[in-house]
Amino acid sequence: MRGTYAVPYASRGSVFGADEVQALTRLVESDDALSMGSWREQFEERFREHIGTRHALTVTSGTVALELAIHLLDLAPGDEVIVTPQTFQATVQPLLSYQATVRFCDVDPESLNMDPVALKSLITDRTRAILLVHYGGWPAEMDEILTLARERGIFVVEDCAHALGASYDGRRPGSLGDIGTFSFHASKNITTLGEGGMLTFDRDDWAERIDRLRSNEVDGVFVSAPELPMESPKLLPWMKYSATVYQEACLGVRRSGTNATLSEAACSVGLVQLERLEALVARRRAIAARLDEVIDRHPGARVGRPRAGLVHAHHLYTFFAGGPADVREALVRGLDERGVEVQLRYFPLHLLPEWRDRGHGLGECPVAERLWFNEHVNLPCSPGLSDAQVERMVEALDEALGSAYAGAGAGVPA
Repeated sequence: MRGTYAVPYASRGSVFGADEVQALTRLVESDDALSMGSWREQFEERFREHIGTRHALTVTSGTVALELAIHLLDLAPGDEVIVTPQTFQATVQPLLSYQATVRFCDVDPESLNMDPVALKSLITDRTRAILLVHYGGWPAEMDEILTLARERGIFVVEDCAHALGASYDGRRPGSLGDIGTFSFHASKNITTLGEGGMLTFDRDDWAERIDRLRSNEVDGVFVSAPELPMESPKLLPWMKYSATVYQEACLGVRRSGTNATLSEAACSVGLVQLERLEALVARRRAIAARLDEVIDRHPGARVGRPRAGLVHAHHLYTFFAGGPADVREALVRGLDERGVEVQLRYFPLHLLPEWRDRGHGLGECPVAERLWFNEHVNLPCSPGLSDAQVERMVEALDEALGSAYAGAGAGVPA
């Protein structure tokens, strides 16, 4: 089916209301700054309180957040970084710019998160960092991963693009590892008008470096150098380039800065959306529960369920159509014909051409490959779906599963 779907995979993962409009109106009608103002300060403060970290710094996208997080690792040639293949390409794409060895770690067959057992076998004396994602909003098994990392001095970066609204034994993703990154893209659990990102961590020195970088300043090593043979111009003391900069020396540049300032309009909406997060995620969970009921009625199909202590944010709804190889294709076609849009997220990254060019290929992550090519299915799970759309999807899923397994002559996988 092409064109309009009765149950679309929504381009918006959140919904807006009167409060977001009011926040924008208040900003536009005021004389407040439209960049680097009080709304950004409020949004960052509320976000770090929610996540439970010392610092939360906004940037223009989740991709930029990941780029800057990887920059903070200070990777050197020969360093190794272990990553997941089951995520959007932006998670690992910045590593193409470094002379580091990337190792793809296979995934757990239930959660699609990085498998700690597979991870242990990939760690070497050169491992500098582990870069993982909380797939679909299901928190990764962080205690096991952190135990492996801490005893070896390895950094852990959490890509939390899916995980806002989740929790791990009472703690929030983004506060578990060394660095957390978040996306506020239009498809995510909250959005800052389509694009936006955040970094979370506890280190003060990292906060200073990120603040410089996002503000178009150099991330370098600066020291006091009052002995410089340079006469200071007569500038007023509160000017940006006051006499103090003439008393500093730069011992080296790590990276030039950029403008990654999230606008005040975006931050004002983000602040309102964050306050609504619990209700937005509750709607996702309610939709997921209805879909779970259908999956449970069909032997052969299965949906993973987090252990006690893990709270799923349900950014994605994922299940698996086991059995003969043609079941998944028949199921997806059946859903499409019944007006339900299906997307498969995500193609295993180690098989993309840019990573094959670096020596990666089939067989490297057999679990991720088998599930994505044969069983993996994602269904719409946005809070913007109406009750009628949810019920139509439930009915379509029930019919399509029944037809797919009957057509394959299999109710239960061999």
